[in-house]
Amino acid sequence: MNNITPQNQHHSTDKLKNKVSELAAAFLTVDEASEGQRVDNFLTKTLKGVPKSHVYRILRSGEVRVNKKRIDADFRLTIGDVVRVPPIRATIVEHVESNVPAVSKFENTIIFEDDAMLVIDKPAGFAVHGGSGVSRGVIEQMRLERPKAKFLELVHRLDRETSGVLMLAKKRSALVALHEAIRNNQTDKRYLMLVRGEWLEAKKRVVLDLQKYLLPNGERRVNVVTDISKDKYNERQSSETMFKLLKNFSHPVLGKFSLLEAQLVTGRTHQLRVQLAHLGFQIVGDDKYGDFAVNKSLVKSGLKRMFLHSSVTKIRHPLTNDKLELVAPLPPDLSKFLVKLES
Repeated sequence: MNNITPQNQHHSTDKLKNKVSELAAAFLTVDEASEGQRVDNFLTKTLKGVPKSHVYRILRSGEVRVNKKRIDADFRLTIGDVVRVPPIRATIVEHVESNVPAVSKFENTIIFEDDAMLVIDKPAGFAVHGGSGVSRGVIEQMRLERPKAKFLELVHRLDRETSGVLMLAKKRSALVALHEAIRNNQTDKRYLMLVRGEWLEAKKRVVLDLQKYLLPNGERRVNVVTDISKDKYNERQSSETMFKLLKNFSHPVLGKFSLLEAQLVTGRTHQLRVQLAHLGFQIVGDDKYGDFAVNKSLVKSGLKRMFLHSSVTKIRHPLTNDKLELVAPLPPDLSKFLVKLES
């Protein structure tokens, strides 16, 4: 039997230092940040440095208990549940609570906010989260700007060079509901993009199989699977978009361009960029799938980024079920370039 002192009991996960140890079992009280989370994911997040295999071993053995009862790995936690964690060596990262917010980068970009969600108009050039040479993304920055927020998570992703509507959840229940809405195609997401060439169809439905792959340097890319026999591991995913022609441009020097609106039916990685490149209408400024010579010439004309913008998202509020229409206007640099094409 382990001797458990009263101060070892009922501590929330944001004050874990010295609570999980090799010497005694710890008792962690579930707070709002972990509400609705599976117990295996809760433990993986809490026990930094502990292999997943060990997490599942202590779950199978019954050493982890919730409210003194044995549970399975897929058990979902509720606020106030007390999770018993057996003696274990873990690296606990202490979240030092600061009342001083970081210098604001995104406070002026907020489109909508309430107790459940936060929606910003993400500027181009910002990754949504850190990694791949980016020390701090939008989500890390927003957490620094709001040190008292108990819960803040990305609902979905936007590519680094894509601007526009980006949703964040402020409650786990909101995150779960929004993910379910996205999975069940209960969102209406519209993007604006400028492509090279003259697009002639007023409306066009595009359905293509896409497959992810990695470049030798580890960068992620996506291609269209035209020959199913080459998809040895059955990894392709169907992608679907409804495209609508908004305007054609014919500039005497720069050439022909088309402004399109896309309604996403599926939300695959790089979906719009890859579909359009496959059709021969690359998004201008796209540094992965675009026409590099064209991109270079357009930089001199003032277009220094990819012309892809998440303009409107229509969705039901995750908790109240009210209809929301989240709108991000076309950024000034993109609007200015369209004016140039008209001149």
